[in-house]
Amino acid sequence: MFVAKLLINDEMADAADASTFECLDPATGDVATIAPAASTLDAARAANAAAAAFPAWSELGPGERRAMLSRAADVLLARSADFAAAMIGETGATVLWARINCDLAADMLREAAALTTQVTGEIIPSGIPGNIAMALRQPAGVCVGIAPWNAPIILGVRAIAMPLACGNTVVLKASELCPKTHCLIGEIMREAGFPAGVVNVVTNAPKDAATVVEALIAHPAVRRINFTGSTRVGRIIAETSAKHLKRCLLELGGKAPFIVLADADIDEAVRAAAFGAFMNQGQICMSTERIILLDGIADEFVEKFRAKAATLVAGDPRHGNTPLGTMINAEAVRRIKALVDDALQKGAAIVCGGHPNGTLVDATVVDHVTPAMRIYREESFGPLAAIIRVDSIDEAVTVANDNEYGLSSAVFSRDINQALAVARRIETGICHINEATVSDEPQMPFGGVKSSGYGRFGGKAAIDEFTELRWITLASGSRNYPI
Repeated sequence: MFVAKLLINDEMADAADASTFECLDPATGDVATIAPAASTLDAARAANAAAAAFPAWSELGPGERRAMLSRAADVLLARSADFAAAMIGETGATVLWARINCDLAADMLREAAALTTQVTGEIIPSGIPGNIAMALRQPAGVCVGIAPWNAPIILGVRAIAMPLACGNTVVLKASELCPKTHCLIGEIMREAGFPAGVVNVVTNAPKDAATVVEALIAHPAVRRINFTGSTRVGRIIAETSAKHLKRCLLELGGKAPFIVLADADIDEAVRAAAFGAFMNQGQICMSTERIILLDGIADEFVEKFRAKAATLVAGDPRHGNTPLGTMINAEAVRRIKALVDDALQKGAAIVCGGHPNGTLVDATVVDHVTPAMRIYREESFGPLAAIIRVDSIDEAVTVANDNEYGLSSAVFSRDINQALAVARRIETGICHINEATVSDEPQMPFGGVKSSGYGRFGGKAAIDEFTELRWITLASGSRNYPI
């Protein structure tokens, strides 16, 4: 069993009233972590600490910020075993997924370190004689990052790395489902030498989430909010931020379409679709949920996909002998079963899987999905792939766009010009040609459209999210005014 602590002003602390909550292991049902149940008072303490640290941190040179972020990447990798143990115990992830999380999170810290010197401005020609006009980017202030459980190391680090690189101080609001994993991020930043108050981490009981988040957003020093999670909660974050006239960055749900055209390399498409649909039990925002097949190749694809999916079985991640781990909880399993049952009642056919065992769900494939079925539109967030057959490329694009979400997508074709033309018509923030829908690199502008959110994490696009763009003029000589 793990014990988590708040990180406020460089001190590992309990909640002000010493209350705690329990996080359960989804594989066993045992207590995985006991964590502080922070109140609005604790949230204010964290935001106050970040506000007090902001003036000195924002004035620190980019080289010093770069060195600390680079050290944090090294410390994270050195403690990867601690991260993996916490992540497996709290979320039921496999060791492989934990390792991927550690490696990508370290890369994100290094990319943020490299970008500390890229927070630039420009000189803009002025129409006023003698004037020099400048557009300058400056740190925004305190940034609140709200991270989810499904890729906890990647998304927890992403919530704070670029804000720190841009000269902001941060409060990381940990997920109630993986408090220890997220608290470890605070520990590695502390070990890397970040000054007191620059990085703060708050954990809270599920029942207190709404009030703690409201308190953080409403705090006068908070200037930016970023949230990764469900569209339902994202709407609440957006409404709360708007009420306080504060800018937020949202990366929300997805229902990624995967289009396979008639000339595609079927074997490669099958491999990519299986990875995209079933990695981390399909509990990734970019997971392949809708496989859209041209009729001419549909039967061949489905047979090969069935053979691949049948090998992707779930088991206790501690044993390390299965490609899939557990679902996050029983409710997630019930959601998957309800979607499958609804599809079968309306004429779909099970290709493989579909028989949950506790929180274990093997890779499940449902063929002949139609718009009448819930699985056609609703995000499953599980190891469930829906096969949709179409007659033409135009119909494939129509089906791909017939959804409220717009995060990631993929197109497979040997004709690159044709694939690029299709990609440009798909309404998603991300589209990969001849690659899985699940893909991430720290330097890329990551984000969605429609109900998948707005704004972009990653690379130079994130600089815009976490800085203020200011217009400053420098006049020389005397100017005539009209009055």
